[in-house]
Amino acid sequence: MEKTAASRKWYQIHWFSPDDTQEERKLITKLDLLIVPYVFLAYWVKYIDQANINNAYVGGLKEDLGFNGNQLVHVQTIYVVGAVLGQVPFLFLFTRIPMRWLVPLLDICWGIFTLLQYRVNGYAELMAYRFFGGLAAYFPAVHFIFGSWYRGNEIARRGGFFYVGLTLGTLTAALLQSAASEQLEGVAGLAGWRWMYIICALITIPVGFLGYFLLPGTPDIPNRLFLKEHDLVLAKKRLQRTRHATSGRFTFGTLRKVAGSWQVWAFLLLDVFFWNGSINTSTGGYLLWLKSLKRYPAGRLNQLGAISPALGIFYVLFVCFSSDLLWGPAWAITVAHIWNCIGLIILVIWDVPESALWFAFMTTYSAVAMSSVLYGWVNTQLRYSPAERSFTLVLINTVAQSTTAWTPLLVFKTIEAPRFVKGYPFVLGNALCLILFAHWISWYIKRRRYGNMAIVFSSPPLPPGFEFDDFQ
Repeated sequence: MEKTAASRKWYQIHWFSPDDTQEERKLITKLDLLIVPYVFLAYWVKYIDQANINNAYVGGLKEDLGFNGNQLVHVQTIYVVGAVLGQVPFLFLFTRIPMRWLVPLLDICWGIFTLLQYRVNGYAELMAYRFFGGLAAYFPAVHFIFGSWYRGNEIARRGGFFYVGLTLGTLTAALLQSAASEQLEGVAGLAGWRWMYIICALITIPVGFLGYFLLPGTPDIPNRLFLKEHDLVLAKKRLQRTRHATSGRFTFGTLRKVAGSWQVWAFLLLDVFFWNGSINTSTGGYLLWLKSLKRYPAGRLNQLGAISPALGIFYVLFVCFSSDLLWGPAWAITVAHIWNCIGLIILVIWDVPESALWFAFMTTYSAVAMSSVLYGWVNTQLRYSPAERSFTLVLINTVAQSTTAWTPLLVFKTIEAPRFVKGYPFVLGNALCLILFAHWISWYIKRRRYGNMAIVFSSPPLPPGFEFDDFQ
């Protein structure tokens, strides 16, 4: 039986599972090279496109478009509204359409709507472009692909590399805006922040076309450009050893099964706590605090804004690798959000030395470091059905993200920046609930597993190939 993450010692860390054959390891390496670099690159450029609104705001957009009051938080929120509504059709489609076509198409659409933002002349026009730019289901789509090729204890570290795209994208957006403000301001009659949108689009659209060739799709609907029939047979056989289903389409019967699954509703609530326990990463609090100090020009502001997401790269890789290879998802979530809570407590107090506030903002991106851990956990628990797995990945992401369409309007009002007297306590409360509920889910899974094992031991002899890991 394969060792679980929780039972491994630090000196037993390996990239491959001990029971993988040499042939399977070659296949895993091929899949890693096809999937991981592309989804990382695509998420990187996506987050440049998504995060640059905060950098553009402090880099001149506010003054050029005459923003006032809470218009920044409205522009941030309309993107979430588009993202939530855009995900609804994909609740039913992941098992029916080729993922090798869907994900690149989403990339290209982002690039187009990012490009249009360079020409924006007012608040309403920017709101429209942000809404349409958000119409996607990219994150659950990528995790559906991960869960289609990898076992449960292999997903988080691949997802970690993918999720580094978020922190690197946020960092790069800051540096791009800094360079645009300093080097391109006034070139061809355009402000530096407008040039940033042009540059972002020129990066994004080619990446989208690249995906049509690289992404392997899923074992059920594969891209055969790089994968041969032998690879597909081997991948399915390897997954089936851990009772991981590789085929199955969404039907209306899937809805009935999902509605009666305790796991779906538990992970949905956990994801709501996660989204609201990390919402401070997207509200621009750090940049708005730097701007409030009134000591840095626009270029320098964006350079300093890159520090926090740069640290996030370390947080993401540490948390995701440790989840797969050391202590499992519940404790990985705990480690990430204890660090997040330390920073949030300082921000709630606020009246502390300036150095303490610098430290607090440097912990911010630990909040999102466990995202791939959570979605990898969902993939593992629902590995018996691609249809239930795909529906649940989209459902929890859609519902949880939808809550962040209105919570910032209540607790992260732009006029209350940079202290956000309601925002940081709200995030802290959700982070604490996230930690506690993750451990409850872990405990309940173990309780059900041991109960099932007791039933098996009191039953007739076990069938050949039986594995206790089936009782999740």
